[in-house]
Amino acid sequence: MENNKNTIEVCFSPRLYEDRLTHENFIVVIVDILRATTSICSAFDNGVKKIIPVASLDEAREYKKKGFLVASERDGIVPDFADFGNSAFNFMTPEVVGKTIVYSTTNGTHAIEMAKSAEKVVIGAFTNLKPLAEWLAAQDKNVVILCAGWKNKFNLEDSFFAGALVESLLEYPNFRLFCDSATVALDIWKTGKENMLGYIEKALHRHRLKRMGLDDVLEYSFTLNSTNVIPVMENQHIININKNEKTE
Repeated sequence: MENNKNTIEVCFSPRLYEDRLTHENFIVVIVDILRATTSICSAFDNGVKKIIPVASLDEAREYKKKGFLVASERDGIVPDFADFGNSAFNFMTPEVVGKTIVYSTTNGTHAIEMAKSAEKVVIGAFTNLKPLAEWLAAQDKNVVILCAGWKNKFNLEDSFFAGALVESLLEYPNFRLFCDSATVALDIWKTGKENMLGYIEKALHRHRLKRMGLDDVLEYSFTLNSTNVIPVMENQHIININKNEKTE
């Protein structure tokens, strides 16, 4: 029966999370395509051992004093105490292999902090879309897709991904839509999926990054299924629970 299927809900911004319809037996998928969740997937794809997400720069600074590597930004600017910023390319160096990285960003880690009391929290990006959908389908739980947005507001790139994940989950017989926002996200994805980079030119954050010279990671961020990593929160940190080789 339809009502026995697991539900898919989309929150277009963190402000909507507390008003979600889903309250039991659910997994939260955190989405911040430009750039935090894409970068987290990149980090694990390139051998990072663990990521500790923190909401504030003060927390990140305290970890730095304890000797941790820190990746951080606010409005695209890297704080003076951080080792590097929020680009997926920052995690493609030998120096991060086997390391624990403390991570704090404008939007992404805020969303992670908000959802951390959920039963499970997983990181989503276009780069791990297919393996993420497969993993979610195997969990037999309701799914809430939480878009990090831009300073608590709707943004296009996260909603675009939410639609891609909705479409992928609906390929499995154990899922059903649970709110109009999931339907809207799916419509957004269907509108732009044949030319992803062309469509995302409409996104204001794409142009913020361009003005700051930070858009070199754009093509990578909209590459489908380049990695099999499944980054999941465990005991206040993020680990990769899927050690399989990369998708061909």
